[in-house]
Amino acid sequence: MTYSTLMVHLDVGRSNAGRLQVAGDLADRFHASVVGIAAAQPMQVAYADGYVSGEMVEDDVKAKEKEIAAAEAEFRGAFQKRTNALEWRSVITLDPLSDFIAREARSADFVITGADRNKSVFDSSRHIELGDLVMRIGRPVLVVPEAATKIGFDRIIVGWKDTRETRRAVADALPLLKKATFVTLVEIAPENEMVQARGHLDQVVEWLKRHGVIAESIATTSTGNDSRHLAEIGREQKADLMVAGAYGHNRLREWMLGGVTHDLLTRPEACSFVSH
Repeated sequence: MTYSTLMVHLDVGRSNAGRLQVAGDLADRFHASVVGIAAAQPMQVAYADGYVSGEMVEDDVKAKEKEIAAAEAEFRGAFQKRTNALEWRSVITLDPLSDFIAREARSADFVITGADRNKSVFDSSRHIELGDLVMRIGRPVLVVPEAATKIGFDRIIVGWKDTRETRRAVADALPLLKKATFVTLVEIAPENEMVQARGHLDQVVEWLKRHGVIAESIATTSTGNDSRHLAEIGREQKADLMVAGAYGHNRLREWMLGGVTHDLLTRPEACSFVSH
């Protein structure tokens, strides 16, 4: 199992240098082709305050076409010295942007995008809603922190929960796990479930071994904030990449109360590889 086609999503109207560097490093490592993709929505007249002329709408579309062209130029410029096969897809659409990206990901092994932080809640016309994308896409998503310039493979942490989403994420991440020098499975569980947690981890470690991945495991007691606890372990382990299932809990609950998925999508300290 390997990755043959990566898709990198570019935000329009802003720099995408970090995620393009990560995409290039991954494409080189897996000898993969790369699809660049960008999308924007035209001005939503129904939400405007007062009269909006046809000229204003036309000017808005032209501005977004220019931004998309700039994103394509940034994409092609980032790969000009690489030998990977390239493809570009873009659109201005009335549909939610996450819907378009999810549909186009049919031909990619996973999608690389940026974290959901520092984006204006009032400008959904240029930026995807990352939670929607993860829920709809049917592919893993690699979330790149804004400050990232490369992705490491040396140390990977898997946040293990015995759920469908986590099993899928670990299976999806196998090519990455095989590149790692150190893989650590971490399960955070209540004190009265520690025996079961250790049993789960032992079985997964053995399964990974059959796939050529040597992993260690950590079962640790929940302190009430599993997201913070996992982040602390990541810092202690100097993790380059976090692998996790997305939205094992109800998504509304995560949005209201926070949780591991919410933090991996909005405040990742390292690159995060998630599947739903």
